[in-house]
Amino acid sequence: MSRIWVINPNTTRAMTSTIEACARAVAGQGTEITGVTSEFGPPSIESHYDEAMSVPGLLDAIRRGEDQGVDGYVIACFGDPGLDAARELARGPVIGIAEAAMHTASHLGRGFSVVTTLARTMGRAADLAEHYGMHRFCRGIHACEIAVLDLDTDPDARKIITEACREALETDDSDAIVLGCAGMADMCAAISADLGVPVIDGVAAATLTVQSLITLGLQTSTRGEFAAPPEKQYTQRSMC
Repeated sequence: MSRIWVINPNTTRAMTSTIEACARAVAGQGTEITGVTSEFGPPSIESHYDEAMSVPGLLDAIRRGEDQGVDGYVIACFGDPGLDAARELARGPVIGIAEAAMHTASHLGRGFSVVTTLARTMGRAADLAEHYGMHRFCRGIHACEIAVLDLDTDPDARKIITEACREALETDDSDAIVLGCAGMADMCAAISADLGVPVIDGVAAATLTVQSLITLGLQTSTRGEFAAPPEKQYTQRSMC
């Protein structure tokens, strides 16, 4: 039995429930999925500040997972916050959902489009595409202008996101869609059926990537920069 924690770096537990269900739907027999909500940080991650403030809670969850012998982790936020730091702490593999979604989409056509929440997050998605070597596959990044916390409450959310995906396909002449928010994970199959193209949910893609790496007996190399960080005494103060 392998254990994977799917960590929601924000503090909204309802979103964690959605993320956990989507991860469990694709996990194979012998894999135990646990959705984990960050114990401190922002309720949603929609800015560089939000992302920075989410990292301490994420790393705290990783430390707790290591104490409990967890085998691997998914970071369930499309900004992939704290990914490199998490890899320094974890014995097993750690995968971000943007990283997994973009790599998965690159296998399914010549190019993909990303459809995310707010326009202010588009730059971060572009940075990640370049960082992951996906720039040549990523043909465009689009925003539906629905706030993360409104994804569950806006009755028109799926319709608006579907139309944004349709427009992205036509504008970019792309072959697939990457959904740019973990909160969209449960809409993936319905949007794909409506549009007739692959629509990639990063939560599912990252879960299966971590599961595959565990099955192969692989983990992050500790030979270089991802070795455990040097021990030192940190000064703590309240942050706002």
